[in-house]
Amino acid sequence: MGLEWGSSSWTLAVDAHRVPEGSCPVRTTADQIRAVADRVKDRQGAGERPAPLFVLDQGCAAAALTHALEGTEVQLLVRISGDRVFYDGRPGPRKPGLGRNGVHGQRFELAAPKHEREPDQLLIVPGTTKYGRIEVRAWQRMHQKVQRTGYFASLDAELFTRLPIIEGTVIEVRPERLPDGRNPHRALWLWHSGPHAPDLDVYWRAYLRRFDTEHTFRLLKSQLGWTAARVRHPEQAMRWTWLLIAVYAQLRLARTLTADLRRPWERRTRPGKPLTPNRVRRSFRHLHVRIGTPARLPKTTHPGPGRPPGRGNTPAPRYQLGSELRKTDMQKPRGEQKKG
Repeated sequence: MGLEWGSSSWTLAVDAHRVPEGSCPVRTTADQIRAVADRVKDRQGAGERPAPLFVLDQGCAAAALTHALEGTEVQLLVRISGDRVFYDGRPGPRKPGLGRNGVHGQRFELAAPKHEREPDQLLIVPGTTKYGRIEVRAWQRMHQKVQRTGYFASLDAELFTRLPIIEGTVIEVRPERLPDGRNPHRALWLWHSGPHAPDLDVYWRAYLRRFDTEHTFRLLKSQLGWTAARVRHPEQAMRWTWLLIAVYAQLRLARTLTADLRRPWERRTRPGKPLTPNRVRRSFRHLHVRIGTPARLPKTTHPGPGRPPGRGNTPAPRYQLGSELRKTDMQKPRGEQKKG
């Protein structure tokens, strides 16, 4: 989804992709990002434009996704958990005795109460409307110790005799208060990687815009019936998803053309701000009557003949979600099998 600046619940759906069963989520996400980046590059042309910024939530593996997108002109901004441990890659003082010195450098714990290492970049926003004073710190060229599991287990062992070191920028965002007035009990940690130097004032604001996608998902599910359709095949689910994306695009185009049918208990819209998607959907029927439709009027007809004689109702095929038999019982004769 494309995000826009400012406080708004509108987004722009760009692409939808289904994750096949048994596929690697990191590779699937990287392929989708690469495809969207190519489309953006073709639309922008050969002019000097910054690499597109992709903002992702905490569920994505930041280091693995950075490695999968190596060589692609994109910027990643991923939220990371506050219990992660990073290393700066700078060798520390020589260890006494035998043995080689550490190759990863000094340890950097995000959960530590106070960091001894000074940040490479510091930004202080003195006063914001919702968060008060915001401090943004950044440490560049940081990396994690990756293990040969998950995405890295699928790498060719001959090409990667030693696991790669994936460097990026660790960003800490610490607000003074939350929008509801509470004190934040923890900081917000972000991971950035890309060809450009990190712009801290842009990145912390860009991640806040990511929450606008949650409003879109809520509208698609609760108002447009995204999960209400009883589809049986993946192709039907993707077709239904793209139909709802087209419906949402129509609502976005009509957000400045519809009237505000406000309920008595709802707040008035601020001057200069567009209506919310739910209010546009509420008043879209009045706009639909004025613009008309290219379809013809339905013709009158009589009831159909119904089911042919001698043909019964065929039940739909059923697909088993999980095995009901234990692995040891499946090797027994059919009469001795037990349910798991």
